Amino acid sequence: MQDAKNMKKKALYFIVLMGFVSLFSDITYEGARSLVGPYLGLLGASAVVVSAIAGLGELLGYTLRFVTGKLVDKTKKYWFFAILGYSINLLVIPTLALTKHWILAAILVILERVGKALRKPAKDTITSFASSQVGYGTGFAIEEFMDQIGATIGPLFMSLTIANNIKLETVDAYRKAFAFLVFPAVITIGIIFIARVLVPNPEKMEKAKETIKDVKLDRTFYLYLAGISLIAFGFADFALIGFHAQKLNLLSPAMIPIAYMIAMIVDAFAALFFGKLFDRLGIGVLAISTFISAFYGIFSFGNSGTFIMVGSILWGIGMGAQESIMKAAVAKLVEKEKRATAYGFFNAVFGIAWFVGSALLGILYSISIKSLIAVSIISEIAAVIIFLTIRKS
Repeated sequence: MQDAKNMKKKALYFIVLMGFVSLFSDITYEGARSLVGPYLGLLGASAVVVSAIAGLGELLGYTLRFVTGKLVDKTKKYWFFAILGYSINLLVIPTLALTKHWILAAILVILERVGKALRKPAKDTITSFASSQVGYGTGFAIEEFMDQIGATIGPLFMSLTIANNIKLETVDAYRKAFAFLVFPAVITIGIIFIARVLVPNPEKMEKAKETIKDVKLDRTFYLYLAGISLIAFGFADFALIGFHAQKLNLLSPAMIPIAYMIAMIVDAFAALFFGKLFDRLGIGVLAISTFISAFYGIFSFGNSGTFIMVGSILWGIGMGAQESIMKAAVAKLVEKEKRATAYGFFNAVFGIAWFVGSALLGILYSISIKSLIAVSIISEIAAVIIFLTIRKS
């Protein structure tokens, strides 16, 4: 009994330590992502090129996770892939300060996403091992909460850095901001090395389960993938929501980032709430959170600033659930021997569905906003039905 309590306490401390990895890494790359678009433009890239680079980076960043997930499971080298991925993912960002042409900057932007693809299945699997001791929902919720703190601080730091260097040429101010990100990047890598020393074999933290399934990806897992694909397909990127607010002059330029910040704050607390609820009620909680956020489009693509703020809250609830419960459910559905493969597959499918859905919703926006809202709601409700089906089975 005492050993079980000690292991639970050790797992909780480890999850918080990995949460700090997420916090400082998000300060680094979310801070960078808030500036990459305009920076590429200043270096001479067109709007089409900027959009294509962002799209290609995200597509590679998600699809490659299927390959890296399989490699992690095959080699069991969880820390190797996590450390290699974080090193590439984070250290290319301050290197942007040295670029003088958009082609080199574009290569670094894409390489940053590839680095994330290398480390994500390994990182999620490591977190799942520790989370088995405290509850999968709780473990991933703590990580997501700290992740979102970093996602809020990063862009804020970038804004302050540029403001303090406002007397420089705009492109030089951006370079100063990217150079500043070397500090959180190095801190992140330092923390993950500490975690590696403290817990060299994270798979040993996995709590034994009462019933062990065959070590394979079964029908329930594939049905689950169908559900999360529908969520991703119908969930618009905030860039489109911001575009709508700006185009119709529903929010001032200064208020659009505030709307996003509200969404990120809601995301953090929703992750904690629904994560804890997941450990008590299971996958049915994902049906509840998806249903609540399903109607975000009615507000986010409405005709008033107030509507957009309400939509941001619903959008944030959906994001918080996606980042905590979805990953927790994978850990519950798949045994540890195949879990990195499952996370890689999960991320690849989710990313492709998000990419295709975002493109379609963008096209529908130019044709009919009502059609965009309808497609979004239908897709989310279909996901709710699938999750309820899984819960019954």
